[in-house]
Amino acid sequence: MSGKIPQDFIDELLTRVDIVEVIDRRVPLKKAGRDFTARCPFHDERTPSFTVSPTKQFYHCFGCGANGSAISFLMNFAHLEFRDAVEELAMSVGLDVPTGEHPSPRNQDAPRLLQLVADANRWFKEQLRQHADAAEAIAYLKNRGITGEIAARFELGFAPDGWENLTATAAGQPERLALLVKAGLVANRDKGGHYDRFRSRIIFPIHDGRGRVIGFGGRILGDGEPKYLNSPETPVFHKGAELYNLHRARAAIAKESFSFVVEGYTDVLSLTQHGIDNAVATLGTATTTIHLQRLFRLAPSVVFCFDGDRAGRDAAWKALETALPEMEGGCQASFLFLPDGEDPDSLVQKHGADALRERAKEATPLPDFLFDTLLKQTDLERMDGRARLAELARPLLGSMPDGPLRELMQARLVELSGVRRHAAYPATPRAGKKADQRLSPLATAVSLLVQHPQLAKEAALPEHLAFGDETADTGRRLLSEVHAIASEHPDISSAALVERFRDQDNFRTLEKLAARNHLLEAADVTSFYRETIDTIEQQTVSSAITELLRRSSKSGLDQASKAELATLYSRREILRAGRESA
Repeated sequence: MSGKIPQDFIDELLTRVDIVEVIDRRVPLKKAGRDFTARCPFHDERTPSFTVSPTKQFYHCFGCGANGSAISFLMNFAHLEFRDAVEELAMSVGLDVPTGEHPSPRNQDAPRLLQLVADANRWFKEQLRQHADAAEAIAYLKNRGITGEIAARFELGFAPDGWENLTATAAGQPERLALLVKAGLVANRDKGGHYDRFRSRIIFPIHDGRGRVIGFGGRILGDGEPKYLNSPETPVFHKGAELYNLHRARAAIAKESFSFVVEGYTDVLSLTQHGIDNAVATLGTATTTIHLQRLFRLAPSVVFCFDGDRAGRDAAWKALETALPEMEGGCQASFLFLPDGEDPDSLVQKHGADALRERAKEATPLPDFLFDTLLKQTDLERMDGRARLAELARPLLGSMPDGPLRELMQARLVELSGVRRHAAYPATPRAGKKADQRLSPLATAVSLLVQHPQLAKEAALPEHLAFGDETADTGRRLLSEVHAIASEHPDISSAALVERFRDQDNFRTLEKLAARNHLLEAADVTSFYRETIDTIEQQTVSSAITELLRRSSKSGLDQASKAELATLYSRREILRAGRESA
């Protein structure tokens, strides 16, 4: 379960909301038998292939494969984070979102810190308008080509020179002063007292996904170090999770189908001023996994914009290493290296937005950047050079998820090095059309159980399948977990059951299985599920017998293993007899 929202609240929420109403308010639906249909909002189509099931409380598109619960729909349709989607749904049915039974002091402080940071943001903006020394800040902004309109849109502010300007606003208020320290706006002196963290700086407020100010970045006026200073980590601000301007750029990223990732605040301002609204910036940190997950949720492509010097290429390589594990589902990443002395700000100022857009179209794709970089470290004329290329590429390709891109990059490596694929980075076999249409017995059982949770009460798992530890394979563990939840909550909806797995690796698999059409009449579901479970048990028993016989041929069996083998033989005969009588 994501975040700190209690799972029982998610269950209740998905029971209270009706996915048909949630979607119909945004995408008009038409009744079609037991379900509802519409043209898919996630891809262009002429014939409706988007269906919504009131029974499962699930949506599925047969065209693009999009599927999920009401929460997933809001996350994808409105580009919301998980908590934001939950809060919007909760508001629609009159529920208050809890933060857990025993919130930590860190979480208890969050509302007060957010209010304090919002107050500080207003104070910084007032200083830019009213302070006697603001002329230098305004001159700097004009010199950078930043208009008053853009400064107002991005809520730019000014931190005057001096050690206790902001600190003085909390005079006689020890609790407020303590919160200023916790918010990273004021720091403790070694010998007692406090001082402002931001001094003589242009202030760039940083917002979260809901548009709330959570921290600040400050650019020094004149000489001094560091040139840029960000708020420290606080209960409401985490550099590795936030991207500057993401809350404003969401819609544009989705519309353009890609995001620009640049390095500086002024780069973002300048691009926006020139009509490029799909730009974000990291906050003085390298690109993180969370950054990429948030961006790929909005659009399938990311264009990293770096300086062409050594530092820029080093930063690009770090971004590549972070991106590799996230390259699935058609995601793309490209790297745009600018000429020496240029950054996105200067480029659009000199040559206009179209120049940057054209360069973005020619950005180096991630696979090309990876192999170009590795080839510079090897000599393909030498046998050991080709072997070195394979060794350098092995851990990088091994970090990628299974899928077409990994397979194509492995094929490229074989072409370049002549080293055949092996267990360190196995190729993913291409599934034929027939394989795509048919599920394994395990997947079928999980799919049926997700769609009809009451089956857990009607058909218990046999002893040989009810594994919940590391001895079971992934499929049987998943079946066991789903069965346990369904047994404990027989009235749970398909959507709520799947939501239990949102933060687990198999969440997307369960979403697909929940949408699977088994072409069964309602009266046949239970018997088909029982037959599937019998098939799985027979396969499991036969595998266990084979393994014991293998061990017996090598080292013999102890008494306990012999007894287990006898039990397995007996169980296999019972299963065979049951199948023959059926």
